[in-house]
Amino acid sequence: MSELVTGDAVVLDLRPARLPSRALAAAIDLAVVSCVFVLVSVVVGIASVTLDEAAVAAVGVALFLLVLIGGPIAVETLSHGRSLGKLACGLRVVRDDGGPIRFRHALVRGAMGAVEILMTFGVVAAIASLVSARGRRLGDVFAGTLVVRERVAVKRSVAVPPPPPWLVGRFSQLDLSAVPDELWLAVRQYLTRMHQLDPGVGRSMAVRLADELVTRTGIAPPQGIPAAAFLAAVVHERQARDARRVFAGAPGASFAAPAPAGRVAGSTGGTAGPAGSAGSVGSAAPAGLVAPARVAGPGAEEQKGAGDSSAGFAPPG
Repeated sequence: MSELVTGDAVVLDLRPARLPSRALAAAIDLAVVSCVFVLVSVVVGIASVTLDEAAVAAVGVALFLLVLIGGPIAVETLSHGRSLGKLACGLRVVRDDGGPIRFRHALVRGAMGAVEILMTFGVVAAIASLVSARGRRLGDVFAGTLVVRERVAVKRSVAVPPPPPWLVGRFSQLDLSAVPDELWLAVRQYLTRMHQLDPGVGRSMAVRLADELVTRTGIAPPQGIPAAAFLAAVVHERQARDARRVFAGAPGASFAAPAPAGRVAGSTGGTAGPAGSAGSVGSAAPAGLVAPARVAGPGAEEQKGAGDSSAGFAPPG
């Protein structure tokens, strides 16, 4: 497997698609597009029986550009890289950094595809895919994209490091409805892989993600809270809310129901709960997050309230 590394030195767990699966997906797409082209051509041909030869030729060229070239471009743009053939084969087109493609990426891929797939019957695309280490054709090279496999063997998920105990429940009133799933995924990937990053790169990524969360929620964290700890606390709060929705039952409960494996049930109060009230009992904050004794400012009162032993706090399952 060829590792994909972003500009922030994050290794992405993406598997580039190889020629057989890509060829099958392309064949399905071509079959669908060809059927649509034939049907549209028949309808337009019947409607244009009164036109002269020049007009019929112009209509034919327009149909070729709109259906055989414009159609795949529109589909990849609207589906974020998942055409019908790629959906059937479990593939997706993404950017080199792993993000979703946009119109300009689909436009370059479609324009190059007309040359290396339609006009050469796929010979150029097949050769380029065989030569490339990531199985990319010329359209992918010029567009800065990559076709990856989405259906891979399921690995054991890595638990998100929990926040320090003095931050549990600090953000229970935070409105998280405006935070998109893409940002949650980016924060989760950072928290699970922050120990693999260079310390300087990790800090800059944490600050950037924290700024995005602040922009979405409209509330800045208190002074003195490290960005990584803030991210962990907000993710923990979202997990606690998910757990409360799943285990909703006792009205007026002060704490969330016990969380499933890989998830920590959080407190809904403004301070950390007593020992044993939020699940299992742990002993220390995760590596990479600043310990309570080293944080000054508003966190000091929370630290004092939670106690020195960090009781009532444990890493996820």
